Amino acid sequence: MIKKLYELGLRSEHAYTAAVVSVGLSFLSWAGSMKGESAGVDRADRWGIFVGEWAPTFFGLGLALKQEELER
Repeated sequence: MIKKLYELGLRSEHAYTAAVVSVGLSFLSWAGSMKGESAGVDRADRWGIFVGEWAPTFFGLGLALKQEELER
């Protein structure tokens, strides 16, 4: 899968950028849910955590792509 993503033009920098952006989106989704919904802190926390879980995935993908880049 990593080899195919590399062949399609995805590089480690793209994955790292997506990880950093997802951290920011996690905060924004939490803050937006706090202000925009009347469901309270619990739902806002769930939104923040849901989006926040993307960051480690993107960082892991970035590491795998970096390894692929070094092998070439």
